[in-house]
Amino acid sequence: MNEIIRCMETRRSIRSYKPEQISESELAQILEAGTYAASGRGRQSPKMVVVQDKETIALLSKLNAEVMGTDSDPFYGAPTIVIVLADKTVSTAVEDGSLVIGNLMLAAHSLGIGSCWIHRAKEVMASAEGQGLLQKWGIDGDRYIGVGNCILGYAACEPPKARPRKKDYIVRA
Repeated sequence: MNEIIRCMETRRSIRSYKPEQISESELAQILEAGTYAASGRGRQSPKMVVVQDKETIALLSKLNAEVMGTDSDPFYGAPTIVIVLADKTVSTAVEDGSLVIGNLMLAAHSLGIGSCWIHRAKEVMASAEGQGLLQKWGIDGDRYIGVGNCILGYAACEPPKARPRKKDYIVRA
């Protein structure tokens, strides 16, 4: 079977991570794959913010949990978070950012790194605290919106089994 298709079929969301950080080499390859995601008219509207310091991850986890209405860690202890933002002046901003996250997750899986898409980046980045972080990172908070968070790390659990594909997934016209 083609290796890319195999990765697509076997990648699963990981919700438990070992505390050790992924290597810089692995991270660089994953991020590079993100830069090659398709984007509307090739505009490359997304930005990726890589967060690996525990203090900022703890803040982002708290803010994300507040949006979700819980006090649990929505990042499942992952040591790396890639916040994917997109230029809201581009009509395909959300789609462009979504494709970046897809590339990040597939690249991570191909390297034996666990990943999971975590929602609520839009709400967190729109909050006063999120706007402060964007400003700190030199990003125009009036222009960029949060699309999603891609958490990365070494899995501390076995990946879940794939559910059977639904029968009417494909319709031939």
